[in-house]
Amino acid sequence: MKLYDVTTAIFEGMSVYKNKEEKQPKLNTVTNGHVTETRVELDLHTGTHVDSPLHMINDGDTMETIKIEDLVGKVKLFDLTHVEDRIKKEDIASFDIGKDDFVLFKTKNSLEDEFNFEFIFVAKDAAAYLAEKGIKGVGVDGLGIERAQEGHPTHRTLFKANVIVMEGLRLADVPEGEYFMVAAPLKIQGTDAAPARVLLFDGLSV
Repeated sequence: MKLYDVTTAIFEGMSVYKNKEEKQPKLNTVTNGHVTETRVELDLHTGTHVDSPLHMINDGDTMETIKIEDLVGKVKLFDLTHVEDRIKKEDIASFDIGKDDFVLFKTKNSLEDEFNFEFIFVAKDAAAYLAEKGIKGVGVDGLGIERAQEGHPTHRTLFKANVIVMEGLRLADVPEGEYFMVAAPLKIQGTDAAPARVLLFDGLSV
């Protein structure tokens, strides 16, 4: 069995969305004698994280409405590193994607460590296609599942279809295929997102 940790490391100076300083994590460490304690200031959309519908829908559901059972199980990872600019419906229409699948998209984003303002994202037509398929969730390797789309149609289309959105995965070393995923967001209530540790197991059957 092989384990892939596809989680972004969190540290001061890490890559954050649009390189915004206010999104940088801040760690304040104090040592008193032999006791060291650290407080952290963290945007909940930092690094690898799961969004809740509240992120893009007023009065939308919050993190505790996402069942942990839906974040643990089989996933299908598709290699889209050849795609430029955005993932369109035509890029994924031939894939084996069915109802209740959890899909992960590996793109050029995983090959970059610095924030790229032209990162690969999921276009509205692809989001509509995934919603129509009735998938359980979708994970991407960008810090956003869309960029500069007026009205955020990708997020909203997926959320309205009860599709879980996971962002900030690091998939460079993971081949296309099927895996067993364990994704564990911090158990924070009433919020629009939560950072998560995400592990993919190859060869694990449950």
